[in-house]
Amino acid sequence: MDRNSKNVRELESASIKSLLWKYFLPAFTGVVINSLYNVVDRIFIGQGVGAIALSGLSAVFPIMLIMMAFGMLIGIGAGVRVSINLGKKDFGRAEWVLGNSFVLMIIVSVIITVIGFSIKDPLLRMFGVGDDTMSVANEYLNIILYGAIFSVVGFSLNNLIRSEGNAKIAMYSMLISAGTNVILDPIFIFVLDMGVAGAAYATIISQFILCIWVIRHFLGPKSIIKLRLVNFKLNWQIVFYILTIGFAPFTMQLAGSFVQALFNIQLVEYSNDIAIAAMGIINSIAMLIVMTVVALNMAAQPIFGFNYGAQNYARVKECLILCMKAATGIVIVGFLGVQLFPELIVKAFNNSNAELLQVGSHGLRIILLALPIVGFQVVVGNYFQSIGKAGISVMLTLMRQVILLIPILFILPTYFGLNGVWFASPISDVGSAIVSGAFLIRELRKLNRKIELQ
Repeated sequence: MDRNSKNVRELESASIKSLLWKYFLPAFTGVVINSLYNVVDRIFIGQGVGAIALSGLSAVFPIMLIMMAFGMLIGIGAGVRVSINLGKKDFGRAEWVLGNSFVLMIIVSVIITVIGFSIKDPLLRMFGVGDDTMSVANEYLNIILYGAIFSVVGFSLNNLIRSEGNAKIAMYSMLISAGTNVILDPIFIFVLDMGVAGAAYATIISQFILCIWVIRHFLGPKSIIKLRLVNFKLNWQIVFYILTIGFAPFTMQLAGSFVQALFNIQLVEYSNDIAIAAMGIINSIAMLIVMTVVALNMAAQPIFGFNYGAQNYARVKECLILCMKAATGIVIVGFLGVQLFPELIVKAFNNSNAELLQVGSHGLRIILLALPIVGFQVVVGNYFQSIGKAGISVMLTLMRQVILLIPILFILPTYFGLNGVWFASPISDVGSAIVSGAFLIRELRKLNRKIELQ
């Protein structure tokens, strides 16, 4: 494909609103379908195997977040660098980033698998897995670890497809992969009577298909940049650039994993395994809502990166404001759905356990109480990451998920029990919104000054 392709030209001059909408639709379809990996697994396990099995699967969730974190470290870090280099018309450098990132994906996947098997038992214990759920959690995790390479490579390369402006192809990738998972789940779990193991096998097979699909893209005619053997030799400056930008989403996911583990520990301390199963349901719903905003970020990331690299700051500002408005609308709709229909949501996962229905409905309403002010924070963090200011993005992420949340999660339950665990999230969301707002105002002033000088 010609380097001055339609994708490159539209990033440079097309209407921001139409461009954002064009990129959002396939990104939204892709991430929501991708989110269904965990949601569908939990629905089939909860309805077909039971609440205890759902609890075991939920306890593995923090470890899966760690695996996803490494995919983000490379995929998003490389994606930002590709977008910026395309904005500078430096296609050779963009391909070098692609080649180096692919090698990093392989290396990281092997490390995850080896270390994962060596420490999985104490890790599961640390993340709140009890005797009743250990066998279920172990059975699922053993299979998932073997598929780590498919998960990391598939997720990371698909993000690079999106970064070069091929949003529809990235959407098709996720549709094919998640569609395979949805089809295989009931076959393996019910027809073949494989239970939790069936859900795990369905997941890694679908991730394998995604992996093959995205590699094929970068070897074919539809990609702007190509996967070339000559670019596999690691350049430590490029590796450093990838890792510094990817460190922000990596930190976010890693922090999310350990915070989720802490949630599990506190839930066991102040309730029981049913509360962990409820937390698994809450995470699934929160993921679907927040991932819609993440889809908006995915749509905006190549626009931010390309135009910032091209020093077209008016387009950068316009995109930022549009994203914040759209994100706020998305989370308000999600907030209304959660507050009005919590019982219906919980019943979709398990309709036979009265305790799960009561605990889950109550916890769902409280944990997502501050949802209307979460959307703009996610956008602001992505903006700083997309323009290469990884340090600010990391700090904002840590503010919400670590610096504020962890102390609150330790303090509140000692006074309010299980309700204290639930209320920790909305309180930390309010505090971090204030900090994010301050950085946003400062950045808008900087953009205004740069626009005035042009």
